[in-house]
Amino acid sequence: MDLNLAELLARDYYGNSLQLWLTALGITAGALVVLRVVQSLVANRLRKLAKHTSTKWDDIVVEALRKTKVWFLSIAAVFAGTTILDLSARTDRGIDKTLGIAFLVQAGIWASAAFMAWLKNYREAQIEEDAASVMTMNAFGFIVRIALWSIVLLVALDNLGVDVTALVAGLGVGGIAVALAVQNILGDLFSSLSIVLDKPFVLGDFIIVGDLMGAVENIGIKTTRIRSLSGEQLIFSNADLLGSRIRNYGRMAERRVVFEIGVVYGTPKKKLEMIPDIIRDAIEAQDKTRFDRSHFSGYGDFSLNFESVYYVGDRDYNVYMDIHQAINLQIYDRFDDESIDFAFPTRTVILEGADQTQAA
Repeated sequence: MDLNLAELLARDYYGNSLQLWLTALGITAGALVVLRVVQSLVANRLRKLAKHTSTKWDDIVVEALRKTKVWFLSIAAVFAGTTILDLSARTDRGIDKTLGIAFLVQAGIWASAAFMAWLKNYREAQIEEDAASVMTMNAFGFIVRIALWSIVLLVALDNLGVDVTALVAGLGVGGIAVALAVQNILGDLFSSLSIVLDKPFVLGDFIIVGDLMGAVENIGIKTTRIRSLSGEQLIFSNADLLGSRIRNYGRMAERRVVFEIGVVYGTPKKKLEMIPDIIRDAIEAQDKTRFDRSHFSGYGDFSLNFESVYYVGDRDYNVYMDIHQAINLQIYDRFDDESIDFAFPTRTVILEGADQTQAA
């Protein structure tokens, strides 16, 4: 019986004994078990570590590892088992190519899973404050995944011995033709991505573009919509918008206000010296203001001019106007108390001769 078993194990099957085939099968099964255990242990360990960290990158790695496929581990285990076998060169090349393609596909799955996990975190972080960017990033994610799997497909075909040079050249020519046909759309799309990633403005910001102004209402893939002060909706191409100089009042930490007041010639010097203090008192009496300066700035055609500067610690335009109105009213009251007269356009005409005087 022992002799028959020994003969059976020593019998040759496709260039290897049955014993070697059984050993290869055992190595394959053992390698698969080990790979599955290692994958599970590493994933669980990283998941526990990720719960105690504030960064999202470890969560992204965990999500990618969770996408490791059993078929990939099985192919890797088969490769490990066949290393002890004496196989033909053609079979060895076939196994190597199969493992290479499997690794490429699995790498694509890892990369795609990691990117989608990052995109999910981005959407969750932005959905409240900038919902429009979520739509743009979804389109961006779709394009990235197409590009990723296109690269995987081309590399896999190259590993199979397919000449991809002509294919890549054809795709390049076709891509150029498509790009020329839709260059405006692509320009707006990439401009939309620039707006989302660079954030020159977000929803709700009040911006001025040229002589047009309004609050940002929607940031789309091709256009950005702004609601003007007069109520109509202004629609800008994203490419044109980024090519313009944008004044973003939504990022204004405080508003700088410069204003002038003119008083009549003939105002006594003592009263002129009082005016900067009157203006300072009027500004400092208001909340959310910071006085900067007030000076007798020059001689006008019909007035003695004072220039004053202060800051309002609120970017809301209505708040600024309420404060400035209160300042103007207080200055008016103080000027009235001190008998200081505001200037207004006047002209003195001197006539010479009785005839001219009568004509005037």
